[in-house]
Amino acid sequence: MHDSLAKTLEHFPVLKSRLYKTHENGFAFSVTDNGLDFSVRESKEPFQTNGSIEDYITPVRTQENEPLTRVVLTNTSDGCVLAVSISHALVDGFSFFHFMSCWARITRGERFLSPHIPRDIFTQYIQQVENEITPKSIYEQCGLFYGERRGAQPAKSLIPEREFIQHDTIKKYIEEIKQTHNTPVSENDVVTAHLWKKYLPEWTKESSDEKVYITCPFDFRRVLSGFPKNYFGCALSFATAETTRDHLINASIGDIAVLIKKSVSAVKEEYIRRSLSVLDTFRRQKGTGEMDRIHLRHPQRGMIVTNVSRLPLGDLDLGSGRPDNYLTYAEIGQSAAILPANDGLETYVVFFP
Repeated sequence: MHDSLAKTLEHFPVLKSRLYKTHENGFAFSVTDNGLDFSVRESKEPFQTNGSIEDYITPVRTQENEPLTRVVLTNTSDGCVLAVSISHALVDGFSFFHFMSCWARITRGERFLSPHIPRDIFTQYIQQVENEITPKSIYEQCGLFYGERRGAQPAKSLIPEREFIQHDTIKKYIEEIKQTHNTPVSENDVVTAHLWKKYLPEWTKESSDEKVYITCPFDFRRVLSGFPKNYFGCALSFATAETTRDHLINASIGDIAVLIKKSVSAVKEEYIRRSLSVLDTFRRQKGTGEMDRIHLRHPQRGMIVTNVSRLPLGDLDLGSGRPDNYLTYAEIGQSAAILPANDGLETYVVFFP
């Protein structure tokens, strides 16, 4: 496994990176032999899908002089557990699985899609914004939130919940919504609406008349003209929908799914370019230190849902067969992932006690 990883890193050298500061408002990646940490552990305990993922993973810390990729292979009494943590400074969900899929294909001696690594591709899409960047513009033009600095929250303090939803159930909702709202919606719209209605009212009991929010990361590789489909890095914009807590409780799944669809459908080329420009201008105006005050979801009354159900999880055969199970690791509370499952989808939600 170590040999095939080394071969794969020849095509993904940026994964062997550490951060260093170039000037007051900028960082860069330094590719170095100790930029990726690979370790092997032994455990006498069998792997349990309902156990703690923290027993197997060593999370990266996106800080200066820290490895931005950590890989841990744990040999247990009933098989192996491979835990991979890569900084969001290097990858989004698509790029994470692009790397993992290529690693598996190289291990099996198969062809793979080479990544587009250079990050200067963004310069053609960014224009400086003359006005002062405000919390309002960050929300309205980026779908993000400006607030208190993000504090470190121990992942073990988060409560995880899993739920399986059958394809037939989702399909039934889609058909009903098309009839009642005359609007086609996707599986993502329906499942995200279900999660929003299920969790936000419980998390915001004191906020009956206040707005609540749902944020969906949007991969813009397939939308932004001229942008490489195989770009390796972060290529995300954010679609955020809002309503009041009372409306969220009383509205139907169809009402909420249509609201989510509307926000996601608004992420087009103009929105993506403007979002990139606003964030880059904010960094230049305020400095990189202030980026810690930008939140992916509303800190008190929001939730972020990432859909990875279409990513090639089944392709991750590193020579010993298809993995028996997948777990996701999250350090952001009030977040959820939509995962593939047999005859349906599985949701994985983590939240604070």
